[in-house]
Amino acid sequence: MKLQVINEEGNKPKHIAIIMDGNGRWARSRGLPRAYGHKKGAETLRIVVESALKLDVKYLTLFGFSSENWNRPKDEVIDLMSLLRGYLVKEVEALDKKGIKFRVVGDRQRLDCDIVEMITSAEKLTANNAELTLTLALSYGGRRAISDAAKKLAMQVYKKQLNPNEICEEMFNQALETKMFPDPDLVIRTSGEKRISNFMLWECAYSEFVFIDTLWPDFCHKDLSAAINEYAGRNRRFGSSI
Repeated sequence: MKLQVINEEGNKPKHIAIIMDGNGRWARSRGLPRAYGHKKGAETLRIVVESALKLDVKYLTLFGFSSENWNRPKDEVIDLMSLLRGYLVKEVEALDKKGIKFRVVGDRQRLDCDIVEMITSAEKLTANNAELTLTLALSYGGRRAISDAAKKLAMQVYKKQLNPNEICEEMFNQALETKMFPDPDLVIRTSGEKRISNFMLWECAYSEFVFIDTLWPDFCHKDLSAAINEYAGRNRRFGSSI
């Protein structure tokens, strides 16, 4: 049975994107290594996916690892990649049984070959599921995504397959790797930071943003429901005066 959002009068977001932030601070506040914060954050990811299902969210995108995160200390990157491997090994079958489609966006060329193989396998296994589309943004940067889309269109122009005067927003949308799902209605960032950190820059043009102080490892169903309720009370005008 689907749980209902408290505010039933407002609109419910179809696509929620979350910038998962605060693992390191969570660990530091407890005198623990950063790796413990990332591990607890991975547990929170499972909880949030379950909550999204119960709240009848259709698309959930999680910013897991940015293109800038490769600049972190080598040991921390290794720990994060190990957690990713563990998630792909342990969770994909359960996602499939729950009817969840699994997707990844980002620069896969920088990921290890075994991880890319696991991602490809998971995407194939869950391709026909429709309860929820779960997308992990890995090795992802919004500027790179935009430049890659521009390169695709430029190559078509170069090959005389496309008239540059015909290029429009929808055509650009179709050149992005996020073309398989709608733009986020609601973007949530945890930990109290108020920035988007190069995340889905094109797609978030008209998204509503909710910034909460809760660190990602402490984020729970109540926080997600509260963010949805806040969204439901807003009037999305998309640039109009109405």
